[in-house]
Amino acid sequence: MASRLLRRVWNKEFRDYLCSTHFWGPVANWGLPLAALGDLKKNPELISGKMTFALLCYSALFMRFAIRVQPRNLLLFACHFTNEAAQGVQGLRFIDYWHLKSEEQREAIRKSFLMPAPELALEKAATS
Repeated sequence: MASRLLRRVWNKEFRDYLCSTHFWGPVANWGLPLAALGDLKKNPELISGKMTFALLCYSALFMRFAIRVQPRNLLLFACHFTNEAAQGVQGLRFIDYWHLKSEEQREAIRKSFLMPAPELALEKAATS
């Protein structure tokens, strides 16, 4: 099994694929969905609605392109599919925070994301 895998990796076709933009373009593009996934736990007040909408449109267009181009670029498709899902969740968080929550609820969320002042943290550590 390992020898079959090594033969496939050392195959000229596979090496050509690894040296092509069909591989490195999507690899570089994975920064977008990874950043969006990392932002899911951050304060929803920081989400830009316009940028989220732009990235939703961008990924929808290039997801279609990844399937239509010959040969199909499934790595690019997976990247844009993931980005579409992550940006969709970010968009829902934006709408929920700015359009569905009351000001009191937004204030509670803001407070939950605030870090305690360094002096308070030192006092707590000293007393415990």
